[in-house]
Amino acid sequence: MPRTDRARPLGVFAQLPRSIAVSSQPEAAPAKLDAAVFKIAGVVVLGAIMSILDITVVSVALPTFQVEFNATYAEVAWTMTGYTLALATVIPLTGWAADRFGTKRLYMTALVLFTLGSVLCATADSIGQLIGYRVLQGLGGGMLMPLGMTIMTRAAGPERIGRLMAVLGVPMLLGPIGGPILGGWLIDVASWEWIFLINLPLGIAALVYAQFVLPKDNPEPSESFDFIGMLMLSPGLALFLFGVSSLPEEGTISATRVWLPMLVGGLLVIGFVLYSFKPAHPLLDLRLLRNRNLTVASITLAVFTVAFMGAGLLFPSYFLQVRGESTLDAGLLMAPQGIGAMVTMPIAGMLADKVPVGRTVPFALLFIAAGFFTFTQVGTDTSYVLLCGSLFVMGLGMGGTMMPIMTSALRTLTNHDVARGSTLLNILQQIAGSVGTAVMSVILTSALNDSPTVPGVTNPQNGEPMTEAGLAIAAQQNPAIAQGAPPGLLEQGLQFAADSFASTFMVGFVLVLLTLIPAFFLPRKKEESHLLDDQGTKAAPVVLH
Repeated sequence: MPRTDRARPLGVFAQLPRSIAVSSQPEAAPAKLDAAVFKIAGVVVLGAIMSILDITVVSVALPTFQVEFNATYAEVAWTMTGYTLALATVIPLTGWAADRFGTKRLYMTALVLFTLGSVLCATADSIGQLIGYRVLQGLGGGMLMPLGMTIMTRAAGPERIGRLMAVLGVPMLLGPIGGPILGGWLIDVASWEWIFLINLPLGIAALVYAQFVLPKDNPEPSESFDFIGMLMLSPGLALFLFGVSSLPEEGTISATRVWLPMLVGGLLVIGFVLYSFKPAHPLLDLRLLRNRNLTVASITLAVFTVAFMGAGLLFPSYFLQVRGESTLDAGLLMAPQGIGAMVTMPIAGMLADKVPVGRTVPFALLFIAAGFFTFTQVGTDTSYVLLCGSLFVMGLGMGGTMMPIMTSALRTLTNHDVARGSTLLNILQQIAGSVGTAVMSVILTSALNDSPTVPGVTNPQNGEPMTEAGLAIAAQQNPAIAQGAPPGLLEQGLQFAADSFASTFMVGFVLVLLTLIPAFFLPRKKEESHLLDDQGTKAAPVVLH
């Protein structure tokens, strides 16, 4: 089948080029993926594993960063927030740059940025340096998945997209399971630096592999890139989130460090929204929100991501700080969630093509809410069987939520709009994840700061009196800190810390329940795909699972 348009990278989970539309009379599909495609798949899967693992591998290291850099939880959470903001920044840039410079050249550049950022992260002497290097790492990591998807789609051809998705789904399933375990193991047997240094040999191997395997580039300039929009949206979000994250340290919203960046950032975001309706090719095409399905899906996805990604980041911290587990054990305790998602993700993918998502997603959200509720009741000795079972149930719901929502949204768009719709959904997802991380860390930090202070004991982070909860958490990492503490003080502090986590999880639980409201407006009747090729011929729906 001849290509009618240049392939364009889309978002993280749905990066299918416009050229994959299958006409109403497709050619016979090849029996299997050939050796040449599998060679290219090796490069793409390696890059995807590096990118996705590095999102989850850091989650178990946040308490370690607090100790190493004498930082608050809100500060170290920026190692996650900065990374995801960088991902959101480069997703729309990738499509334009791939057409201008070529996919192979840009993919290898992304590998260099990611690997260089990883090495620099391992050399960080302060939390500020680590956050900055994580942003550099995210700029490279954010391009690996969209570019890899485009490279694979061109290599496999439109007739083998289903088989292609099965290959590229592997790192998406393994990331949530392997990341926390790998991070915990490296911190336990070596040091925190190795969660980043491990990317050096992987990055070098991927670069050499890509040089010999990926096809040569034939770049052609395409549409202009919305630099003005990017310069408003990214700094605006970063400033706003910085102000929010500074709230627990300053103690009041009237502090200049809180209200000024929030105000400037908010104005930049509002300015971006107003401006984005003017360019022919805006950074985010908000005009697509006139499509009811896309709007409902966007709201559902955004609220869900704030709740699940924000509060979900705190699960390993609970095991580490309240229960005193090692980083490896904390990673292993998180594995049931990934296993649950692995069970339902392929099932949800098949159902998404047959059953309207409005009939399945609400039930998946109820699974998540049921599992989440257990964590709103956590204490200092809650049963691990109960907690791991709850994480497994949450994973079951997770696997049946995100992909079906995105599939539903994109199915009703024309083929011309799929690229922009996918970019919009994925950037909203990254932004919501960043907001959730910042907000949940603020709520937890504020709750912990309400703990009574311990007379005569100062916090090495700021020189102020240390709270009972803070002393108990610090003693989990270094028991010598608690020498001479009055009897029962540590138990009292740990109980307060557990209550703080429980109250933060309650916020996430309520947000998951609120997600049910827009979810009930998702399509409940089978809708015909509106995907059209460039000649207006009906095309097969894009498969996202």
